[in-house]
Amino acid sequence: MEPIVAYIYVGSIFEGSQGVTFDGRKKRMYIKRDSTLDTLKRRIHNKFSLQDDQLISCVTYRLLDSTHGAIQYSALELSDDEDVECMIEAFHNQSDMKTMELHAEIQNMESATPEPQDTIVEIVEDSSAATFPEAEHTETQFTRAATAAYRTPSLDFLDDTSEDSWNIFLSKCVPLHIHTLQGNWKAANEIFEERPELKTAAIANGWPTVLHIAAGTNHIHFVEELLKIIDGDAMELQDQKGNTAFCFVAASGNWRIADLMLISKPSLAHIRGGNGMFPVHFAALQGRCPMACKLYPKTKEAFVDADRELLFFTCIKTHNYHLALNMVSDCEQLAFARDPDGNNGMALHLLAKHQKPLDSCCRCQQHQSILVKTNPGMKHHIVLQLVNFLWTKITENIDSRSKLIDIINEPSPLLFDAVEVGNVGFLSELISQYPSLLWEVDRSNRSIIHRAVLHRHASIYNLVHEIGPIRDIIVTFEEDDSKNTLLHLAAKLAPGSQLELVSGAAFQMSAEIAWFKEVKKIMPASLIWKKNSDKKTAEELFTEKHENLRQKAEGWMKRTAEFCMLISTVIATGVFAAAINIPGGMNDQTKDPNYLNKKIFQVFAISNAISLITSTTAILIFLSILVSRYAEHDFHRNLPRKLIFGMITLFISISCMMVAFGSAFFITYHHCSRVVPDLISVLAFVPILLFIVLQCPLWSDLIRSTYYYGRVLFKPGKNILYVKSKEGNVRI
Repeated sequence: MEPIVAYIYVGSIFEGSQGVTFDGRKKRMYIKRDSTLDTLKRRIHNKFSLQDDQLISCVTYRLLDSTHGAIQYSALELSDDEDVECMIEAFHNQSDMKTMELHAEIQNMESATPEPQDTIVEIVEDSSAATFPEAEHTETQFTRAATAAYRTPSLDFLDDTSEDSWNIFLSKCVPLHIHTLQGNWKAANEIFEERPELKTAAIANGWPTVLHIAAGTNHIHFVEELLKIIDGDAMELQDQKGNTAFCFVAASGNWRIADLMLISKPSLAHIRGGNGMFPVHFAALQGRCPMACKLYPKTKEAFVDADRELLFFTCIKTHNYHLALNMVSDCEQLAFARDPDGNNGMALHLLAKHQKPLDSCCRCQQHQSILVKTNPGMKHHIVLQLVNFLWTKITENIDSRSKLIDIINEPSPLLFDAVEVGNVGFLSELISQYPSLLWEVDRSNRSIIHRAVLHRHASIYNLVHEIGPIRDIIVTFEEDDSKNTLLHLAAKLAPGSQLELVSGAAFQMSAEIAWFKEVKKIMPASLIWKKNSDKKTAEELFTEKHENLRQKAEGWMKRTAEFCMLISTVIATGVFAAAINIPGGMNDQTKDPNYLNKKIFQVFAISNAISLITSTTAILIFLSILVSRYAEHDFHRNLPRKLIFGMITLFISISCMMVAFGSAFFITYHHCSRVVPDLISVLAFVPILLFIVLQCPLWSDLIRSTYYYGRVLFKPGKNILYVKSKEGNVRI
């Protein structure tokens, strides 16, 4: 007789305004149908390692009944002086388990007093009849209520505490486990021949069978041979958490093993595992995109709404956008679904927070027939196609603007979530289909443009170049409480995540000044000197908020200039000495250098002279940096330009110094073996290359802060707005 599978809770049960709650421990346990209540109490006592003075005072059966649409409770009071309560939770089947966990509400609470000699079957039947007296209770109804659709492997080698069973476990189960992990089929098969019952037995804690272990280790040959000696029912066995071996295969992403198992038992894709999830859910959770795409068509007919929504949101979180687009094209209601495991947001809320449009982790064949046109000025990422499709379905099914705004603002305003992370592609799809969103403001009366400035996202800020006269109105919006204008927001210090994109406090200061100047260009003259609620203009606020950064920038610039000036001085000293001490010596009669007419000597003379001139120039440039006043606006162009020219002259002086050294070494030692002077001359270029590689990030920041900000960054590039047409999307 198949045992009842149930969750056993031990602790304290409370009934309040929110229904019945439980505080304690939970374990899964198998209950024989003919067990008496006293037997059950002893098993629970041992299972939870209760103290001798902790006796069960109450056993409560919690039955999830999808037929009647209710959760039924029956409290079984056993004694007044015993202080531990127990609750048994059983389900009709695996599908009911998940459905009722999500949707059922408590409707009834009845009490019954069983006799200790009553069996579990009788107790459950009595409690069910007490709650629903009008229902005729048949054996079929009871089987659905008290028995979960759970396929348990043999537990003989785990539960049996006899010495013989323990010896068999050590001598057979443990080696079989190791052979399975190693993929050693020959050794494993020898154990099967001696102990055939191990093919379907649990061989380790957690109740995994050999097939469970082999499926998770990706040993294809082992699984292939194992499938030849077991039947289809053995493939449906579930471990202690309810997972079949096919769940492990789905999670591992090995399609070859999955295909072998599906050929033998096609229904494996429909058997739920732990937490009531299908194998396709395990594949999606582990990011096994190809596996999820292949399992979805085989499983979707068995889905209820909760299963479909769970898979859909899991695909979005794991970047399996192809499958997500395929799913929402099959069931358009997913566009309105709310994430049960998140903050109750829709798919668009999740996609809004993706900082960059990522390519899907795989391509589903079913998606090839789904064509969604997006902004032609941007790369056609599949995630933008998904955003476009979702937004289209939402706008088509909403009949009023107020409802649309309520949808996109709950639980969080997705427009401003997208602005905060700089998701320009997401905003492009939404605003192009519904331009009225440009007028949306947050709780502080800040528009999309205001938030883009606050979070320093130039790609979104450049929208001001596309919206025409609307811009002149939006830039006049002020924050409700602080009365900060758009220029005041630009005067605030950028978020740390944006500052970190630029290395060095001096370049960070330069970028901040560039932002302030750019926003100032589009502000009406009447608002430039407007004061906020703290009686501060934007200029005054900028000085206050950036004082600490300015001091750091000044210190960084001075230290850099001092080090570079020291190096330039050393180089100038060395090359000056080399100009006096001519390599190869002087002719005693003519007083001319001995190698005056040699080309190599001319190379030495020219490179040495250039090195001396450029190093001296570098000294003067870095000296001018040291004596600068370090005002705020000096960091925008003046100081970075000086540093660029100083670094260029320093690089030239180092390069020419090494050329002079190589030529001098060649002149001095060329009469010996040519290998040594040639080798040294080549190696002399290593410091030059090393200087270029090590200083490349500094060069990049210098050029970016001096020429990129203000000249390139704020120029309209990729259009955010576009018009959809039958012939194709057109950029505005």
